[in-house]
Amino acid sequence: MASLIEDLLFKEECYKIIGLSMKVHSKLGKGFKEVVYKDALEIEFINNQIPYEREKFFTIPYEDVILRHYFIADFSVYDSIIIEVKAASMIHPDNFRQTLNYLKASHIKLGILINFGENKLKFQRIVCSY
Repeated sequence: MASLIEDLLFKEECYKIIGLSMKVHSKLGKGFKEVVYKDALEIEFINNQIPYEREKFFTIPYEDVILRHYFIADFSVYDSIIIEVKAASMIHPDNFRQTLNYLKASHIKLGILINFGENKLKFQRIVCSY
């Protein structure tokens, strides 16, 4: 059932995001800091008229209280998808957990963890059912 949900949830939007990410990776390759890939992705979002917010702040509720600390998503795209950008030698399980926690706190169902630090672009769709 979960794989069916993953296949259907924002399929076209994800296809566009991953395609643009592949374009960025093919032009820049690996080796830059995360911020460089974020800058390039932002240009692609603008050029392709994809609605986004960069470094969007999200509060974290706990027991009917908003915690003092918050998290900042690399991108919120289409008001429905959180994108977490990495430039590491591999996707680490902590990156997955971080993105999943962002989804839980924001009540957004879909996240995409994108790693520009490998020879080929790596990405992982993360679906949260809360």
